[in-house]
Amino acid sequence: MSLSDLVLSIADNKQMLGLRYAEWATRAPSLEADIAAAAMGLDDLGHSRVLYGCLEPLGADPRRPERESDAGSLRNLAYFDEPWTEWSQFVAANAILDTAFTVTIEACVGGSVEVLQHRLRKMLMEERYHFLHGRSWLRSGIDEAPLDRAWREATEFFGPPDGETDALHREGKLGMGPAEMRARLEERLEAKAPTADINWKAWDSLRRRTAPGAIDAHTFGMLRGLEEKKYAPTTAKQG
Repeated sequence: MSLSDLVLSIADNKQMLGLRYAEWATRAPSLEADIAAAAMGLDDLGHSRVLYGCLEPLGADPRRPERESDAGSLRNLAYFDEPWTEWSQFVAANAILDTAFTVTIEACVGGSVEVLQHRLRKMLMEERYHFLHGRSWLRSGIDEAPLDRAWREATEFFGPPDGETDALHREGKLGMGPAEMRARLEERLEAKAPTADINWKAWDSLRRRTAPGAIDAHTFGMLRGLEEKKYAPTTAKQG
């Protein structure tokens, strides 16, 4: 796993987070939350574009042609595989996963790679509102199940304590390793992550997850522009 692989995973997850946020832009419990969902969705879709734009300057671009036809080649967490059916899933993603991605971006900015230092710093300021929104709803109280899942997947996203992400930290390319990132996340949220027995042998270092699966077909079609092509009018043949 290279630094480019990590950045691509952040980008894919930011893109999926933005899409899932946007799906709640007219379904949230209040008008204010509707507006926040739409605004945060736009933010994260924009952030994903910035992150994708960092891949070429980093060297070999890890994106492959199969990303256009195979949903399983995208590097998103399992939490985003299916649309959320409950507001508590939105809140857990907003408070925990969104903040976990921000912490990872902080690690990129705090490392020695100049393109990440320069291009991602502004992103951290824009993420401040996301954190405040998620923390506010988290404090109001939500179901435990999505919280436990989000904490677990955040831990998986950071990676094993002595794996390749930790190696990038030791090389100076990241400002924090997995243990430091998890501690930073707990500090931000003023909460301890629940104990999770993660089978790191089953962990996919590129997709940063232990669970198999991929995003649903409808979302993948929308993501790749397949839905627009499907319903586009057929071009008349020229005589």
